[in-house]
Amino acid sequence: MKCGIVGLPNVGKSTLFNCLSRSKALAANYPFATIEPNVGIIPVPDRRLDKLSKLFKPQNTLSATVEIVDIAGLVKGASKGEGLGNKFLANIKETNAIMHVLRCFDDNNITHVDGTINPLRDKEIIDFELMVKDMETIDKKINSLSRQANIGDKVAVNQVDILKKYKEKLSEGTPARSCNFDNNEFIEELHLLTDKPVLYVCNVDQDSMNGNNYTKAVSEKIQSEDAKMIIIAAGIESEINELDSEEDRNDFLTDLGLNEPGVNKIIRTTYSLLGLETFFTAGEKEVRAWTIKKNSFAPQAAGKIHTDFEKGFIRAEVIAFDDMIRYGSELACRDKGRISVEGKTYQVKDGDIIHFRFNV
Repeated sequence: MKCGIVGLPNVGKSTLFNCLSRSKALAANYPFATIEPNVGIIPVPDRRLDKLSKLFKPQNTLSATVEIVDIAGLVKGASKGEGLGNKFLANIKETNAIMHVLRCFDDNNITHVDGTINPLRDKEIIDFELMVKDMETIDKKINSLSRQANIGDKVAVNQVDILKKYKEKLSEGTPARSCNFDNNEFIEELHLLTDKPVLYVCNVDQDSMNGNNYTKAVSEKIQSEDAKMIIIAAGIESEINELDSEEDRNDFLTDLGLNEPGVNKIIRTTYSLLGLETFFTAGEKEVRAWTIKKNSFAPQAAGKIHTDFEKGFIRAEVIAFDDMIRYGSELACRDKGRISVEGKTYQVKDGDIIHFRFNV
């Protein structure tokens, strides 16, 4: 599952990526510093995993992860090939969600591609380019269905009708993810860019870590959209990231009045944005967080560990995270009757600690 970082040039995308991944992607003060996407596999911060690790004292502790892709900056006209437009849009299509970085700070030393700071204008530029590309995709699909529709194929006629509804909404400035039409499952196959879930990341300076007029305007603007927003000072996060010791980083955070880096909140929000949940396996050898799609069934979750677990699934022995922490061990949970035995139709809950029984 991939989340792509997008935005206009010089809004802080690569700086944010470096903070998230602790890598050293080029962050430079000129457009298109990023050409080929930078990719990072990011561990998901989870205090539950830390608690289980303290409880079991395993040899290894492994976090869940998400893949973050830093994509080249987009400019007006990208849908028509301006700048690195075609490459940019192709890279977005390969992601499952979008992290849209908006510049919400003033700094004369960092140029803006359009000369002035206006996050709402920046947002509209990218939204427009994505919508134009989606309308082109829809037009191509309508053309491919036209022959069947013209001869009365009911499925094709219905699909063309739905596509036209989507195109009308897009032309009005409504992203595909905000459209709620019946019988539109086939729309997913088109991988529309505006159908992807979005997290707007407002990049601010140190004095605006709790928000400013720019972030307030963004928050008001997205009220009608199916999207989330988070505020972060990427420059400050970068400074925290440069510190060598955990103690120094914690001291810096305390001085800022923070209890954790802002990027941790972004990672968790991204994880949720992608529609992901976590279940755990726990023992003396290893405590591990596993990633699954929300509402996954027990055999699907077992398959994340090994395909044989899914093929030969017999049952799942499940302990709720809170029960494990409360009683302190699997044996104690069993004595208290807090282990449930579940079959193939069990939908795994976020935080479940599971032992799978299987036979192949």
